[in-house]
Amino acid sequence: MTGKKNESDGNAPFWESAPLSRMTRKQWESLCDGCGLCCMEKLEDAETGAIYVTSVACQYLDLSNSRCRVYETRTYINDVCIELTPEAVAKYRWLPETCAYRRVLEGRPLPEWHPLLCGSAKMMKKAGVTACDQAISGESIHPDDLHHFIEYEV
Repeated sequence: MTGKKNESDGNAPFWESAPLSRMTRKQWESLCDGCGLCCMEKLEDAETGAIYVTSVACQYLDLSNSRCRVYETRTYINDVCIELTPEAVAKYRWLPETCAYRRVLEGRPLPEWHPLLCGSAKMMKKAGVTACDQAISGESIHPDDLHHFIEYEV
């Protein structure tokens, strides 16, 4: 599945022609670039609602490849893990600017390094836009200490 138009019939790639809610499961999963940035631990200020993204990755994120080690059961194993759905994309303002789901929802093109456009994750890694490039593992970080690792406010 590549992002190039089928020149013979002029059809646009699925992410340009179908809203998130009408994508098949296979299309939805392939739209994820696998950066792992949505797996960064976040803190929410109960009084203001401000969300802070930390440099700590979920303990189940494999930082060698930015993939969840328990993907199929992640929401059962980790009670703060969310299953990203088409309906939820708009409400999660903490999704990174590079997130394909967010970009499609906002009518923006996929980044040139997206695996659907270039055929592999090599360009994405070269661009430095994965959790592997910026995170530390949450395996040994106590949740009460996350505030020490705040990177930015959303």
